[in-house]
Amino acid sequence: MIKVMLVDDQNLVRKGVRSLLELSPEIEVIAEAADGAEAIRLIPEAGPDVVLLDMRMPGLSGLDVLRDLAGKGALPPTIILTTFDDDELVLAGIQSGARGYLLKDVSADELVRAIRAAHAGRATLSPAAAQSLVEAANQPPAPGLDLTEREREVLALMIEGLNNTQIAGRLGVSPSTIKSHVSNILSKLGVASRTEAVTLALRHGIVP
Repeated sequence: MIKVMLVDDQNLVRKGVRSLLELSPEIEVIAEAADGAEAIRLIPEAGPDVVLLDMRMPGLSGLDVLRDLAGKGALPPTIILTTFDDDELVLAGIQSGARGYLLKDVSADELVRAIRAAHAGRATLSPAAAQSLVEAANQPPAPGLDLTEREREVLALMIEGLNNTQIAGRLGVSPSTIKSHVSNILSKLGVASRTEAVTLALRHGIVP
């Protein structure tokens, strides 16, 4: 028997999935959780072979559950079962340790096959999720990833409207040092002016 735990904040969804899985003689639903906090508490206690996890829940999300349990080394094979096929959500879920990503319109047979696969250590992705991962992998890297911590500090002060002399005074270094940092920032961001750098930083949230 493959022991399965359901994590979803919607009671009707949990009941529906349980009813579908109970039709399979090889699967037993051993536990349910209605939110992320309950899932984090119950999953290690219940010891399921496979977890079916919703992503969007009040309080702690499915992503929070994945990251928390993975960080503790207590994450069982987990399939994200959700109504959302957001590209970033798919990528974040897989990067956080999920073995599969399915939409809730999946058929009972497909869901059972995915559970078998997860239990055997294989991944299962819905076509939409697979496409999302391909598109995410082909995206150019976000600007600003190669900025140093000091360059981010300088950029943050540029956003505040400070000039080089003011930034130097704030950080306790020489204006020539700040001038060098600003030059590096412009080069790494691929822009020609401070105004363009500030605009790009705000648009992409490069600094808090």
